[in-house]
Amino acid sequence: MSELTVAATQWAASTDRDENIAKAEAMVVKAAEKGARFILLQELFETHYFCKDTAPDLLHLAVPIEDNPAVKKMREVAKRLGVVLPVSVYERANSALFNTLVMIDTDGEVLGLYRKSHIPDGPGYGEKYYFSPGDTGLQVWNTKVGRIGAAVCWDQWFPEAARLLALKGADIICYPTAIGSEPHNPKIHSRDHWQRTMQGHAAANLTPVVASNRIGREVGRSCEITFYGSSFIADNTGAKVAEAGETEDAVLTHTFDLEANRRTRIEWGVFRDRRVDLYGDLLTLDGTHRHPEV
Repeated sequence: MSELTVAATQWAASTDRDENIAKAEAMVVKAAEKGARFILLQELFETHYFCKDTAPDLLHLAVPIEDNPAVKKMREVAKRLGVVLPVSVYERANSALFNTLVMIDTDGEVLGLYRKSHIPDGPGYGEKYYFSPGDTGLQVWNTKVGRIGAAVCWDQWFPEAARLLALKGADIICYPTAIGSEPHNPKIHSRDHWQRTMQGHAAANLTPVVASNRIGREVGRSCEITFYGSSFIADNTGAKVAEAGETEDAVLTHTFDLEANRRTRIEWGVFRDRRVDLYGDLLTLDGTHRHPEV
């Protein structure tokens, strides 16, 4: 059977870690009751989005993966419900700190980690203070429900990342997210741009995309952000097939025929006709090839 029902969830986080983990469990249960076997939770759901502020005490929210209460609980939930759960957490690894996604299979086993590659640094989104750039490379996992490729929030703006996940054979690309208003300019509302960027990844790679964002107003020490939700699922042509609003809790689901999508990716020819001999300048910052002696 190649059909897979996927889910995207969204809700407003509180300042209580246990409460947020319980909310995540409740949302996963709702999604499983709708038939979903792959369920995406939002980025860093254990807490408010703490990167609004630059504060040394907030660095200590990071926890080793083996001690993380959200990972422990979601492993239990995944096994009980027979679902795949990517879980976004703040990881402490010895003296390093990462924004990390833990991929949990239907038996509750951890298949591996993905550490966020692209780290933003702007007003209200000062992640470079809290996270080192990921060192895992982009990952696709053979789960019991299909091949899942995952990246995290700011990664979603980079077509190179989505293309690599597709090249590695992802059946689904997922992006847990925390994005909303811009504290320095209240006139900016990036929701439509945000969605269209990921819809383009789905269309260009003929691979469905699932994105989960948080909602709610979160007041930090230096600024506040209103997260705009709008979580969505896009099919392999980039069309939105499920979408949430900006302010309400939501559990979105859609069923894909993975084998049919795999056949379409092969038959469409975009991977066959790639010219890898022309793309070397992607490995430069300015798109200009320079000889070593220049």
